[in-house]
Amino acid sequence: MSDPIVVTAVFTPATGARDALIEALSIAIAEVHDEPGCELYAIHDAPDGTIVMLEKWSSVDELDRHGAGEPVARLNSSLAGLLAEPVVVTRLVPIPAGTEVQGQL
Repeated sequence: MSDPIVVTAVFTPATGARDALIEALSIAIAEVHDEPGCELYAIHDAPDGTIVMLEKWSSVDELDRHGAGEPVARLNSSLAGLLAEPVVVTRLVPIPAGTEVQGQL
């Protein structure tokens, strides 16, 4: 099994769709929290008006299974018309620094 992996996903709401976007994401979060390997799956408001999802998975394999799973398929369907632009997803590999607990997600 590989090392843990962190992912960011940035969602830009369409005009007037912010609340509906948050609702769609919230429904998906409840499902994804039960998936094997999910250590963190949470949304945050960003100052620029985007919604940023932070994810942490136990391994790349578990992240890949998540990406091919039904909860993500349902989420993608529920986002139709709610986004001003495509979601920007970035996979991050930690660079440990400082203390073991505070130096990486």
